[in-house]
Amino acid sequence: MTSANATAPHPQNGESYRLSLPNTARSAAIARDFATSLLTGSPHGGIVDDARLCVTEVVTNAHRHTRTSLIGVHVTVDPEHVTFAVSDDRPWTVPPGAGPLRGRPSGGEREGGWGLFLLEELASAWGSDVCGCCDPRHKTVWFTFAAQAGVSA
Repeated sequence: MTSANATAPHPQNGESYRLSLPNTARSAAIARDFATSLLTGSPHGGIVDDARLCVTEVVTNAHRHTRTSLIGVHVTVDPEHVTFAVSDDRPWTVPPGAGPLRGRPSGGEREGGWGLFLLEELASAWGSDVCGCCDPRHKTVWFTFAAQAGVSA
């Protein structure tokens, strides 16, 4: 599994979908429904539950830990992968407990939720990028699911 130091894959032959959400408590549910509608009935139907869980956690992190006005969700779907990228305009805000993960957190080992741990466990690869070079404009947390051989919708 690839961790936070990886570079987001850029699918060459696929479809791209974007959703802009206001930073509200409802945003995670809307992003979850967006993921469901994109993947249900598709060749990637076997990852719907994992994708829903991961996008909910990452959008929730953006909502809870930033003061961004908009949360962006960008999904690319190709025959081999599904990649989600969740962006906010607060590049230097990092959720509590973020960073390299080693094993399952328990009790009081780390503050915050399970979002990044879930990415580590469920996604084929994940990472984060700060975009904008010398004048950072936004942060993106991305995660990819590989196609599941033998799974049909």
